[in-house]
Amino acid sequence: MANAKIIQEKQLAVEEIAAKLRESKSTVVADYRGLNVSQVTELRKQLREAGVEFQVLKNSLVRRATAATELTQLDEVLTGPTAIAFAKDDVVAPAKILSNFAKKNEALQVKGGVVEGQVVGVDQIKALADLPSRDGLLSMLLSVLQAPVRNFALAVKAVAEKQEA
Repeated sequence: MANAKIIQEKQLAVEEIAAKLRESKSTVVADYRGLNVSQVTELRKQLREAGVEFQVLKNSLVRRATAATELTQLDEVLTGPTAIAFAKDDVVAPAKILSNFAKKNEALQVKGGVVEGQVVGVDQIKALADLPSRDGLLSMLLSVLQAPVRNFALAVKAVAEKQEA
């Protein structure tokens, strides 16, 4: 018979995982089998710098958490050694970092994830990774918004120079 203290600890762990799944804007599930310690350390460092939490979790606990959060479609990728990246702020960061790392290290396999409450597959994660970062998107938007003003200023300057001549 299981010890009541152990059961309580597991229930707390499931609640914690469920809370992270709810709070995260983006969650990426990966198989880290085959990575050595220095590679995992480098991956964790890159994720930490981007504000992404990376944990190796037991599949059985994650399955219970997905049931509590109604994300049971994620259960099909919860096989073998599983590491999960949780991002509360940036939707693109975990997908981008894990996909880029997987390109350099074939041992890391992205299996799927959750983006803003929707379970997505590997293809959607890779498509998300190909998007520019939030700062890149904001700079693109800014340049698009500045273009009409810049063109108008150049036209006014050309008219003024023509009238002076």
